[in-house]
Amino acid sequence: MRGPALPLVRRAGAALGPGAAQLEKKAKGKLQKQICQVVLDHFEKQYTAELGDVWSSVRDVLTSPWCWQHAVLLNRFSQSPGLESSLAEQGYHPAFPAALPYLPAALRCYSRTAPGRFPAQKHQPGRLKDYYLLNAASLLPVLALEVKDGEAVLDLCAAPGGKSVAILQCACPGHFHCNEYDDLRSRWLEQTIESFIPDPLINMITVSKLDGRQIGDLQPEFYDKVLVDAPCSNDRSWLFSADPQQAVLRLMQRKELSSLQFQLLRSAFQALRPGGSLVYSTCTLSRAENSDVINLILNSCRNVMPVDLNGMARGVSQEFTFLSGMQQHELLVLPEKGRAWGPMYVAKLKKVSST
Repeated sequence: MRGPALPLVRRAGAALGPGAAQLEKKAKGKLQKQICQVVLDHFEKQYTAELGDVWSSVRDVLTSPWCWQHAVLLNRFSQSPGLESSLAEQGYHPAFPAALPYLPAALRCYSRTAPGRFPAQKHQPGRLKDYYLLNAASLLPVLALEVKDGEAVLDLCAAPGGKSVAILQCACPGHFHCNEYDDLRSRWLEQTIESFIPDPLINMITVSKLDGRQIGDLQPEFYDKVLVDAPCSNDRSWLFSADPQQAVLRLMQRKELSSLQFQLLRSAFQALRPGGSLVYSTCTLSRAENSDVINLILNSCRNVMPVDLNGMARGVSQEFTFLSGMQQHELLVLPEKGRAWGPMYVAKLKKVSST
């Protein structure tokens, strides 16, 4: 069994839509007061050392929710006449260029440079939603995975389900296993899948609540593609921790995350068939949870090979800002005003032989 649960929060909250200047000013003041100083101080020390001068501009975006953007991922299983023209009228445009190494025609995602978000749709049992609101950078791990029809795919840490939904916009796996260990988050995952995927396809999806560190032993060399969107210290969310005592506890436990992430990654490789590909992602800037974890798996496993992501990075260089100096198999999206996507770390690896 997994040890004591870490109080992790995985995906950041809402941004403010456009409104009257007075309301926006009031909202800014309210949100500014909610920044958790102990977390900001911790990040200030760590990320100044790791990112250098880049950190100050990234910090300005992360601490300013009113400048955050949300992309709109359309659901190919729902008929929504007029939605794309409505998005266009509000300044939205296709989020990804056609020049990417992998960009299925069925994947339709829209974004705009203006901050704010499209109205959210409520969950209604028996009725599919037309779109999913998300940080556009969270689609990069899905595009890097390059899922094809008929493949066996594992989403190891799948809640809340956005990347699972995105995978199914790209292709129809022969077997799709969505796993989430946490009970509450697993129910959230199931509701997301129910909201976006029609019954015939849902029957092809397996949702489990297994400890991800054990799946490699339970299903060795079974999957063609594995996504490990690992539990991490979510920088956007943690900066707005409402409870300072919980924030201090999170920061104390933060150093334990890299060990958990490595164990999940090692299990994922056990579950991957020879020749299969794995994508690892987080929504933190932390080197210890990103490059260090990938370097550890590369140094400890002889049958793992890095996969070059430069082609994808070049293809989306107008839409995203990346940290320079990264290795060819990894990307780190840095939020900046007008392109306030991320943080999102993505790394791709391949299994070259049996364990």
